[in-house]
Amino acid sequence: METYKGWRLKCESAQVPCSLDGQLVARLEAHQDDRVPSSRARRESISQLRPSELGGKEAPPGYQRLTMATDLKQLPTFDELPNFHDFTGCAWDVWGKDDELGTINLLTEDVVREAAKEIKLGKSICLNWPVNFPNKPLFHRQQPHWEIWSKGPGVNDDAIHINTQSGTQWDGLRHFGVHKYDVFYQNTPSEFFQRGHIVISDPDNVDRQLIKYGIHNWAQHGISGRGVLLDIVRYYTDTEAGGALPYDPWTTYGISVDVLQDCARRQGVTFRWGDILLLRVGFMRRFYAATQEERDDLGSGKQETLAGIEQSEDMKRFLWNNHFAAVASDQPAIESWPPKGPHMHQTLLALWGMPIGEFFDLEALSKACAEAGRYTFFFSSWPLNVLGGVASPPNAAAYL
Repeated sequence: METYKGWRLKCESAQVPCSLDGQLVARLEAHQDDRVPSSRARRESISQLRPSELGGKEAPPGYQRLTMATDLKQLPTFDELPNFHDFTGCAWDVWGKDDELGTINLLTEDVVREAAKEIKLGKSICLNWPVNFPNKPLFHRQQPHWEIWSKGPGVNDDAIHINTQSGTQWDGLRHFGVHKYDVFYQNTPSEFFQRGHIVISDPDNVDRQLIKYGIHNWAQHGISGRGVLLDIVRYYTDTEAGGALPYDPWTTYGISVDVLQDCARRQGVTFRWGDILLLRVGFMRRFYAATQEERDDLGSGKQETLAGIEQSEDMKRFLWNNHFAAVASDQPAIESWPPKGPHMHQTLLALWGMPIGEFFDLEALSKACAEAGRYTFFFSSWPLNVLGGVASPPNAAAYL
């Protein structure tokens, strides 16, 4: 396959039919223009920017973008996606040049309605770690600060100051770009984003550049659909011989596609497009069993070492070709750390627009799924509606 600076020759096989459970047609709407009140002038000056105007490259003669997929049956496979320079699998054109939702586009009304059928027991399970934890965050992030004070007789207020990526979280599209080229989703250059203290006071006059690709897009759409738990811990430990994990979750270890697929097979799971994939690799289990000294040592500033999904082309194919809407794990980085190759974050967030969930507390869900004998459920998450936010606690729950 010939490539040129992130482009490839147009071919008839750019989009191929794929089988679906039902006819699911994507409802692609101009979310960015309808969600946030702003003046028409600002919408035209900011939201109409194309990747080329944001520092990207136009296709050279003879090369053409993928056509936007308007039917889920015509989504390209991973190997049909163009390259971005030396990065394989760039999906910027799958949802259209102005898209700000990424793979959340897969969560159509039909997909959500079908997923609601997973609620059979009426049991709800919180997937959020308390905001207070971890008290000593990893990756040099600031500690949560919680304060309560009296407003007068019989009245209390409190304030919570957190780094949105210190505990249970969704990584948003403003969080991680392609480091080598310093660009984010839709080829947006790093200098596009304003940093520092940002004040938005006028709901009728919101500067699009302050909020483009922000977490509010997912907050206003919602991340709701069929959740699937791949319980890697039980995959290894629930055996007749009483098996053990072949790795320490707090050490560098790459979990392969073969393990994920075999775990799904053993659990009786068949993936559907738009599934929200949850991976229990054992970080939380290890945390709860550790001493406080061991827990504090995690956030001591030393190099983090974590078991997680491997960095590989096979893993990219697995995640893209199953067309998951989002992927989350009980560990702090979702992937093996430190990475042995380019971060999977760069592909999932910057090239696909796929939400990455970290520090999800899956312990109660693991027990409930094992008791129910099924590992699919209705999943619902409503991130903080912060205009232009980089990340957010997920406010997530599973319903069996």
